[in-house]
Amino acid sequence: MKILSKEQVYQADKATENAENIPSYNLMERAGGYAFEFMHQRLQGQPVPVKIFCGIGNNGGDGLVIARYFVEHQYPVDVYVVNYSDNRSKDFLLALEELKKVTRKWPQVLKSEDDLPQINREDLVVDCIFGIGINRPAPKWVQQLFVNINQSGAYTVAIDVPSGMGVDVYIKDSEVIKPTIVLSFQTPKLAFFLPQSGKYINNWTVLDIGLDRNFMNSVQTQAQLIDKAEAQQMYKPRTKFSHKGTYGHALLITGSYGKTGAAVLSCKGALSSGAGLVTAYTTQHGLPILQSSLPEAMVLADRYNGKYLEEIQFDLAPTVIGVGPGLGTEKITQQALKTFLKANKIPLVVDADALNILSENQEFLEFLPKYSVLTPHPKELERLIGTWEDDFEKLKKAEAFSKKYNCVLVLKDAHTITVFDGKYYVNNTGNPGLATGGSGDVLTGIITGLMAQGYDALTAAIFGVYLHGKAADIAINHTAYEGLTASMITEFLGQAYLDLFAQPEQKQ
Repeated sequence: MKILSKEQVYQADKATENAENIPSYNLMERAGGYAFEFMHQRLQGQPVPVKIFCGIGNNGGDGLVIARYFVEHQYPVDVYVVNYSDNRSKDFLLALEELKKVTRKWPQVLKSEDDLPQINREDLVVDCIFGIGINRPAPKWVQQLFVNINQSGAYTVAIDVPSGMGVDVYIKDSEVIKPTIVLSFQTPKLAFFLPQSGKYINNWTVLDIGLDRNFMNSVQTQAQLIDKAEAQQMYKPRTKFSHKGTYGHALLITGSYGKTGAAVLSCKGALSSGAGLVTAYTTQHGLPILQSSLPEAMVLADRYNGKYLEEIQFDLAPTVIGVGPGLGTEKITQQALKTFLKANKIPLVVDADALNILSENQEFLEFLPKYSVLTPHPKELERLIGTWEDDFEKLKKAEAFSKKYNCVLVLKDAHTITVFDGKYYVNNTGNPGLATGGSGDVLTGIITGLMAQGYDALTAAIFGVYLHGKAADIAINHTAYEGLTASMITEFLGQAYLDLFAQPEQKQ
């Protein structure tokens, strides 16, 4: 699903007005009508007290349209205009005139904290105060209204975006409404998926308000949401007359004393994702552990008897190499990795301690083959690209890093974002159970295994992240978040593949 930027939303509105030869107010009517229908279908006329808070721009105008529909359907509704400015949009004023035609109970104007109404738990609150245009903190008294709404415990519906949240800029030191659900017009907003702003999003859904199809089909967005429909398009089906050689050979350079488990998990990830052959390259210490833990994998070890890898040399030609899980960052291992990187031309997936070594020795980055996949968690990313003020700056710095080194950068988080060639691919699977040791090692193996099968680096990263999260989502049908382990991700990976084309159960 495309994620439109703020400017592209404005362009989509204008394209629709031109294509249909309609005024902008008609779009406001359409958006407000769809939002009302969403709520009406769930309320079914129950006399729930409705409180609608409207700003004085077009988001507020949407709220006035919604209010008119609530009045016409005889719901008990109170409408409040949050008067943070004397400048009202043209369409807001049109919506206000239409509302006045159906009720004598005109909106109450709020001008200060003294005007703020009581909000009760049993109320339905509709937030239409600020839309996508906000780029600075709201006035303090308006922020107090946000606090009151959040503290009320009322079921809260935010229209398009929660008030106080910037969609293309992080607004520091500002309260944000934390709605029960966001009704986002046409597409979700990138801010929904970023840690600083996404924490305010409990749930969201998209309302298709009929923006111009030609525009929507042709517009090139920087961000894209990856869900089942997108993952289905990436999947490569197997053929009857294939064999293990058809699906490539994945080599995992991994493990050190006390961290052989990372080697086991990454190899399991590669095997479970479908690699035809998997070989682990590890220390002499780790060889018997891997050999007994992974009968499906082959194991190689360096010539030395140390606790850490002292050389990386092998007499085979794998399709792809994953390096880093459990590797350690000892000086001898750093030197071994440098020697390996300088000579290697095989596609790479780089994670964990290999990333940390690259961060300590940034000149090593020049040795990476084109389209290498790097999979940092937030701290590893910070060591690679430096600190950032907010999530939007983080994305820009990650984008610049990806372009400089021509690599695919996988930013692991609640919504992992894969960055490449100026584009952001936002994953929509996974859950808090993934916050467990070894989860990232499994992901390294999955992406490596997919590349072994012939998926290009970008597709392997995006698809691998999706499958990794989906396996965890399936796993929590059998355990709590707290009970999810990294090994379980590999156990449910096959079901994640099956889920790609599973048909919903028909209701009897």
